[in-house]
Amino acid sequence: MQPAGEGVDGSAAKGDGDTLESGGYHRDSNHTHMFSGVTIKITLMLVVVGTTLLLLNQSSNPMAFFRNHYLNANSFSFPQYMSPIPPPSSLAKDEKMELEKTLRSATMKDNKTVIITTLNAAWMEPNSLFDLFLESFRIGNGTAHLLDHVVVGAFDETAYERCKAAGLHCYAVTTEGVDFSGETKFMSEDYLKMMWRRTDFLRVVLELGYDFVFTDADIMWLRDPFKKFYKDGDFQIACDHYWANYTDVSNSPNGGFKYVKSSNRTIEFYKFWYNGREYFPGKNEQDVLNMIKDKPFIHRIGLEFRFLDTAHFGGFCEPSKDLDEVITMHANCCIGIQNKMHDLTMIINDWKRYMALPPSNRNSTIRSWTVPRICG
Repeated sequence: MQPAGEGVDGSAAKGDGDTLESGGYHRDSNHTHMFSGVTIKITLMLVVVGTTLLLLNQSSNPMAFFRNHYLNANSFSFPQYMSPIPPPSSLAKDEKMELEKTLRSATMKDNKTVIITTLNAAWMEPNSLFDLFLESFRIGNGTAHLLDHVVVGAFDETAYERCKAAGLHCYAVTTEGVDFSGETKFMSEDYLKMMWRRTDFLRVVLELGYDFVFTDADIMWLRDPFKKFYKDGDFQIACDHYWANYTDVSNSPNGGFKYVKSSNRTIEFYKFWYNGREYFPGKNEQDVLNMIKDKPFIHRIGLEFRFLDTAHFGGFCEPSKDLDEVITMHANCCIGIQNKMHDLTMIINDWKRYMALPPSNRNSTIRSWTVPRICG
C-alpha cells in the first residue's frame, strides 16, 4: 500500500499547473505531460486499492472464497491468496504400525476390507448402544461372522478397554489435549472435533491400502450389506433421504454408513473433504459433504459416488418398509443416547419377532416397524 500512497498527499495537486478561470480549470500547455503522469498514478493507485480491498473482503469471508475460487474452479490447489490449511495429521511411525497391525488382523478374505466404527466411553457403557450394535450382528441374517472383521476406533482409554473386553479388534484414536469420553452434545465444539477426527482417521486407513465399511454404532446390521453394494463406484454411502437414482448427487447422504475403496481418488477426496472444515466453520463433516459432493474437483479426480437406497439401508429419517429387503437400520434423525437406545431396542424386538416366524409368513405378518417412536 505504501507505494500507492506517495502521490496522494496533496503535493501533486499544488504543482500540476492547474488554475481556476471562468468557473473551470485551465491547464497550462507546458504542463500537459505532468497532468498525464498524475492521471496514470491515480489510476494505478485506484487499481491497487481496489484489488487490495477485494482480497481483504474475500479473506474475511473464507467460505465464499473457498466456494467461488476452489469449489467452482478446475484446480487442485487452494487459491494463492488464501491462508494455507494445515495438512491432515500424520501418525507417528509406531502408531501407524499399530494401526496397520490391527487392520491386518481384522481383514476379510480379500486381505483388504475391514468394518470400522468409532466410539467413546459414553457409547460403550454396559447395556448401551454398543451392546445393541453387537447384538444386531448376532441376530442378523448371515451377519454374525462379520463381527470378526470389525475394528473399533476408540476415542478414549475407557472405550479402548471395553473394546478389548468384548474381544474385538481395537485401535486407540488419540487426540492430544481433547477428552472425548463423555456424551458430546450434537454440533457442540467437541462433537465437531470428534467427527472431523474420525474423517481424518479414515483417510489414514485408505492411505494404508485398506477398503472399509464405516458404520456408526447406532446402526443395526440385519443382513450382509456386501451382497447389495454396487460393483462399481469408489464411494458408496447411505442416505437420510433417497430422492433419485443411485448416481444422482441430489440424494441426501449420511456419513454414518459408507463403503469406500482405497485409491488415489478416494485419498485425494478425503483430503479435500477434511480441509473443508476450515472453510465451513461450525459445520460437521456431513454438512460439508453435501456442500462439496457436486463440485468440479470431484469430477476432476474421477471419483464416482454411489448412493444407497433407503429401501435397503434405512433409518429413522426414512425407514425401510420391506423387512424382507432391509439390510441396516440407522437411528438417524434422532438426538440423544437414551432416545436412540429406546427406539433401537424396539428395532431389535421387531426383528426378533420377524425372524421367529416361518420364512413364508414373515413379511405378510409383520408389515412394518414399530419405530420411530421417540426419534424421528
